[in-house]
Amino acid sequence: MAGNNTADIGFEKQIWDAACILRGNIDASEYKHVVLGLIFLKYISDRFEAKHKALVDEGEGFEEDMDEYEAENIFFVPQDARWRVIAAAAHTPEIGTVIDNAMREIEKYNKRLKDILPKNFARPELDKRRLGDIVDLFTNIKMVDENKEKDILGRTYEYCLQKFAEQEGKLAGEFYTPACVVRTLVEVLQPFNGRVYDPCCGSGGMFVQSAKFVENHSGNINNISVYGQDSNPTTWKMAQMNLAIRGIDADLGDIPADTFFNDRHPTLKADFVMANPPFNLSDWGGDKLKTDQRWKYGTPPAGNANFAWMQHMIWHLAPHGRMGMVLANGSLSSNSSGEGDIRKHIIEADLVDCIVAMPGQLFYTTQIPVCLWFLNKQKSQPGKTLFIDARKMGTLVTRKLRELTNDDIAKIADTYKTYTEGTLADIKGFCAIATTEDIKKQGYILTPGRYVGIEEQKEDDEPFEEKMTRLTGELSEMFERSHELEDEIRKRLGAIGYEI
Repeated sequence: MAGNNTADIGFEKQIWDAACILRGNIDASEYKHVVLGLIFLKYISDRFEAKHKALVDEGEGFEEDMDEYEAENIFFVPQDARWRVIAAAAHTPEIGTVIDNAMREIEKYNKRLKDILPKNFARPELDKRRLGDIVDLFTNIKMVDENKEKDILGRTYEYCLQKFAEQEGKLAGEFYTPACVVRTLVEVLQPFNGRVYDPCCGSGGMFVQSAKFVENHSGNINNISVYGQDSNPTTWKMAQMNLAIRGIDADLGDIPADTFFNDRHPTLKADFVMANPPFNLSDWGGDKLKTDQRWKYGTPPAGNANFAWMQHMIWHLAPHGRMGMVLANGSLSSNSSGEGDIRKHIIEADLVDCIVAMPGQLFYTTQIPVCLWFLNKQKSQPGKTLFIDARKMGTLVTRKLRELTNDDIAKIADTYKTYTEGTLADIKGFCAIATTEDIKKQGYILTPGRYVGIEEQKEDDEPFEEKMTRLTGELSEMFERSHELEDEIRKRLGAIGYEI
């Protein structure tokens, strides 16, 4: 079976399981900042120490020169913030204060991290004995391997984000989109170079997967420029840390801010836009933005922000730009509060390139069925739209959670690629190409099932009489077996004095 997105997690699980002893009575929403903050601190310390040792070995006396570190995108760690100082204080009552001070010192010497790092380790409710145990654990784990593989920590950070999302349930939607969903967006859009924008970036997963895509295809991560925004201050800080540990230089705005009311990138025209906005957001303040210039295709209803997000993203697309976004399935067919008219105008503008119906149970945060919208300002197939029904894809990794496998994601991406090349043939029950006229006949409803039809069933060539003889014989055997079991049960009950 193809590997799924949580395969090979021995190291990450070790960190998670050990760090969980620190939790005590702290809520998961607070606890994650403690764990992720420590992971981040240990990682930048290890990277600094590796470079520091190399400079000492050179013998030129540059080991305390900040420029030597900045030149290689390594954060400078001052003397009092280095891990050996923290490790030495692990089992003292002051360990929380020592970590908080280290965070402040690191921010002082690295402007990019100013006001980003968590500084709440000294608070009384955090058990200092347990905190010391975690410091010991991290002291014995090297976060940077000999090959300078950044993904050791990146995978650990992502795994912990996923586990926190699992624990926090609905609250997790503010910061976490399942990696397999993000990867599907990225594999379809293929952001090799240019400006990548996410107007509700959460913990930065879209950017991380974009960078991974570029690296996995032998590209240069410096060929993409990253822009984002998020209104939640703690989530915004989490994204800054997540991107920093992966060496991604991102502009997430100078402050966390509401995208609709305080756009931190007002003049940006992006080559790629990717987002998983809050589903069916009702209190977004639409009544105060009725005449906004972004609503080119119609004023979005005040009770649902789905088409506000979509039009905001279209507004930020470059003339050749492409975008992918996750939305609730209602966006495909809703006609309430003018949504049908907005969808119609977007379709008639020939922007809708592909719609993918996703399987259920992909999110920790909601059971609402979702879909992927792919829009394109320069479609390779003008006047046409690809529909993919992926609802039967995915593998259950727990009783409540499904993931798309690598093969599933590749199948969706390859189907889209074949469509753009003009060589795709419809596959009943899975994919179909429809013209704008076809969509008009369906009342501008974009539900893939309407276009892909029903999967062809294998022809049954067994004669009816033979089939009925076989099935009744099998049924007779089952009845006979059930009587045997009934007699056995009666005997067992009778042996202990019960008759039925």
